[in-house]
Amino acid sequence: MSAVTGQRRERFGRPIERRDGRDLPFYDGRPIEVAAWKWLIIVLACAAGFAALVLIPQPDQIVALVPRLLFPAIPLSVFILFTGRYWTSIFRRLSGWDLLDMVVFWLLNLAVSAIVGLVVAAVFGANPNPATDGLAASGAANLVAFYVGTGIQLFGEEVFTLLPFLALMYLLVTKAHLGRKTSIVLAWLVTAVWFGAAHLPTYDWNFAQAFLIIGAARLVLTLAFIRTKNIAVSTGAHILNDWATFTVAIVVAASAAA
Repeated sequence: MSAVTGQRRERFGRPIERRDGRDLPFYDGRPIEVAAWKWLIIVLACAAGFAALVLIPQPDQIVALVPRLLFPAIPLSVFILFTGRYWTSIFRRLSGWDLLDMVVFWLLNLAVSAIVGLVVAAVFGANPNPATDGLAASGAANLVAFYVGTGIQLFGEEVFTLLPFLALMYLLVTKAHLGRKTSIVLAWLVTAVWFGAAHLPTYDWNFAQAFLIIGAARLVLTLAFIRTKNIAVSTGAHILNDWATFTVAIVVAASAAA
């Protein structure tokens, strides 16, 4: 039975949440109750998936497919174990509106990242993402494996963020007895910090870059999930954003080497 009624399930306005009858799953005991201890194990599984991603050696893009697959597979396996057939509640069949939102949040992410990035770079400095280093001259097989692998990894980043987001929602609503809107905002902010922290090694421990630039981008992507209740939309926006950035970097490197 739902643990939240009336005013505590109040929604955000139409610019943030659609009026389509969808709601975020699990925070109020629907479609099933997932106990707090289960959410803790799910979050630990997210950390274990991330550990596999960063600790398993990746000598080339083909070998890198293994840790990139483990990254989402480990937490999803635990999530499915605890939610059974309801694990699909975080996925929805893509509609035309979903595809439109995917593009809108991609472009919004680009704009927000660019603005915040310019400010942070001017004040704190910024380090480049080394993901595409050497790719232009690495051969077709490595290049294809890179795009396939990063697509999987970016889905993993959504799982890594959104399962803890739902865990926090559940704890804040059912244990702290906060309203739905307050719980969404707090979970939205905390998981942006969690996501930014995971990127510290990527950007040579530049805290401003990880927490401000990457954190701001994460806020936009999580907002895509809040709006659509569909991890496929936030994943699509994430892939469009990063693949566009990677492709520009690879083309520039190839042109410089020509």
